[in-house]
Amino acid sequence: MTQYTDKDYKKGQPRWCPGCGDHFFLASLHKAMAELGVPPHETAVISGIGCSSRLPYYVSTYAMQTIHGRAAAIATGVKVTNPNLTVWQISGDGDGLAIGGNHFIHALRRNIDLNIILLNNRIYGLTKGQYSPTSPRGFVSKSSPYGTVEDPFRPAELCFGARGKFFARAVATDAPATIEILKAAKQHKGAAVCEILQNCVIFNDGCHDSVYNKEGRKNNAIYVEHGKPLVFGPENEFGLIQEGFGLKVVKIGENGVKLEDILVHDAHCEDDTLQLKLAMMDMQEGFPVALGVIRDVEAPTYNEAVWQQIEDVKAKKPYHNFNELLETNDIWEVK
Repeated sequence: MTQYTDKDYKKGQPRWCPGCGDHFFLASLHKAMAELGVPPHETAVISGIGCSSRLPYYVSTYAMQTIHGRAAAIATGVKVTNPNLTVWQISGDGDGLAIGGNHFIHALRRNIDLNIILLNNRIYGLTKGQYSPTSPRGFVSKSSPYGTVEDPFRPAELCFGARGKFFARAVATDAPATIEILKAAKQHKGAAVCEILQNCVIFNDGCHDSVYNKEGRKNNAIYVEHGKPLVFGPENEFGLIQEGFGLKVVKIGENGVKLEDILVHDAHCEDDTLQLKLAMMDMQEGFPVALGVIRDVEAPTYNEAVWQQIEDVKAKKPYHNFNELLETNDIWEVK
């Protein structure tokens, strides 16, 4: 078996602003591809339009930058017609959730075997700083000088609402965790959404400051892992328990709370109630930001179902080529 390194997947010189989160993510993607070992000629990277959507130029695989908001549509066609290809879709929060929002939810509903990467910096960077579908209410930008009067999409909520079977989250500057969720997305059969939190250093720097460095994640994030207790904090001194229909942060060892009382993460549970609550936690509400694979549930994939349907129909037909088709009708011989 051929052993690959990240150099086998690198191409070109990235043209992003120094410090842009896209640089961090690209390095992690190269490493994840190498660890997965899928040959470059069996890999395709598809994007739309935006800063992050320049990424196909920097991978030595089949790659295509398409048009604004249409990455999921093109990636769907690539996967259905070439089922043996591993397909990575790269979208920003604007490209993927605004003009591309309809394609996004239907790719999830159909459960097409795509690795959908949503690079979320909560801003339109390429077009110079307009608010995006993930910008918070009140956000001041060039297109909202007095603050937006809209509530944002929360990618996890949109994913779960579209019957998504896989959702994971990582921070662009956290390479080991990013690589792990990318590998998990590839190993999942079906539509796998990875939300990558990243800064736009020019137009929205600091938007993920609470978790953008190692110290911040130690204090403000929780790494979820299937089958492991939901604990967090510098010394794993805090945990999550269920209270009524919600979650509650508790300190282990106080008020009689023991480690055995802490919820254990189940990423494979078909019922997404607790998974969604984890994904929706927010530091402003006193909860940590959940990182890692939050949901990972098996289900039939669209692309496999299409090919199986074709085979089933062919098996029932009395003809298998054009000549046989002609011979199913009356035939006259003209002399």
